[in-house]
Amino acid sequence: MSDPADLSIMEARAALDRRELSAEELTTACLRRIEERNSSYHAFVHVDADRALDAARRADRDIAAGESRGPLHGIPVGVKDLFDTADMPTTRGSGVFAGHRPAVDAELVARLRTGGAVVVGKLDTYEFAMVGPVFDRPAPPARNPWNLQRFTGGSSSGSASAVAGGLVRTALGTDTGGSVRSPSSYCGAVGFKPTYGALSLEGVFPLTPSFDHAGILSASVDEALLTYHALSDAEPRQVLPPKRDDLRNVAIGYARDWFADDPQLHPAVLSAMDEAASQLSLLGAKIVEVALPEAALFEAAGAVIIHAEAYDIHRTLLAEKGDTYSRKVFQNILSGLLLTPEDVDEARRASKRLCAQIDAHLDGRFDALLTVNTLTPAFSFADFETDVAVWTPMRTLAFNMSGHPVFALPAGFCDGLPLGLQLIGRRYGEAELGAIARAYEASTDFASLRPPLPAGVLR
Repeated sequence: MSDPADLSIMEARAALDRRELSAEELTTACLRRIEERNSSYHAFVHVDADRALDAARRADRDIAAGESRGPLHGIPVGVKDLFDTADMPTTRGSGVFAGHRPAVDAELVARLRTGGAVVVGKLDTYEFAMVGPVFDRPAPPARNPWNLQRFTGGSSSGSASAVAGGLVRTALGTDTGGSVRSPSSYCGAVGFKPTYGALSLEGVFPLTPSFDHAGILSASVDEALLTYHALSDAEPRQVLPPKRDDLRNVAIGYARDWFADDPQLHPAVLSAMDEAASQLSLLGAKIVEVALPEAALFEAAGAVIIHAEAYDIHRTLLAEKGDTYSRKVFQNILSGLLLTPEDVDEARRASKRLCAQIDAHLDGRFDALLTVNTLTPAFSFADFETDVAVWTPMRTLAFNMSGHPVFALPAGFCDGLPLGLQLIGRRYGEAELGAIARAYEASTDFASLRPPLPAGVLR
């Protein structure tokens, strides 16, 4: 057998069930991989090897007794450091909560444990899931495994780095404006944002409750769906897509004009998107170009709501511990102080009107929408060494506002850096969207490619 850490969840599940592999062996391989590579990636901010191995041994005993707890039973997973964990620190990426240990697990962490998953540690996040990367906080920012001088995107930065770098096959993240999907694009992982409210946010530190989603970053579409199955209340038929060899009778709206003329768009991204549309067409899907409301309108309305809600959440903490925040995050939160209730009401009304136009495309006309994820490959860390926050060009926030499920998929490379796309589906249509995402993924090799090993690492 090759290194167990390289097995997909499906392969590992089969080997565990056949007793050809133990959860302890799998977890040991995962921990060894973290020890070898995390000093380069800075993906994990806390690893608890002893508890992870204890959990793996319990899984082995359960499996030996014929007890199956679910698709992640005995599988190592990572958790973004925005989720409460009772047995590990939960710092929320900030010195404000240095050493903080919650009394109980977040609901989704509890579900992982109940399902027999092995939680190996906590993954880096932008401070309070806001701006980044920043360099004046306790932990260094996670690095992109494809090029260690490039950022990962955020705020689920460690989750993307860990999955892309082969440390774990699946990880929890959160997504308020693209925080699962942009890191997946920059790092070449699969990002999955389910329908708004489909996954519990109990025990997850909020950023903008109107837009906050729990999400998943995984090495493949099927691994993301299996993770969703382990976390969700939905019936398997609502989560796990039917097997299909082609996309005949599937209609996809291609929102090309939504990004094609943006001056920040990298030419390689446009080529990759057009090639993806062609590939979906070759699979049998009917591709029709569609118009969405101007992206700047979504971003303007969404920014008002994000800043207003974030300021309300942090108001007391800022007064008590403002000097503990990193400078850019502090400045970003304070911008919410300038907003009036009338500003927020107007933004919410605009958001409702804009999202209705997305609904109009997905309510009967199209099975999915196709559009870009990030407009460029990953930026260099040097681009962020300024006194103000740097906003990277993306097309993600609209679908936090609308609440539709989204798969973010690898779509190619430019100078060795990954590029990504988004497929947007109907609310609670995760299985149908997953079938389309799986078909596209299977028709390319992008998700199977792995970054070069860090210097000094031999495997």
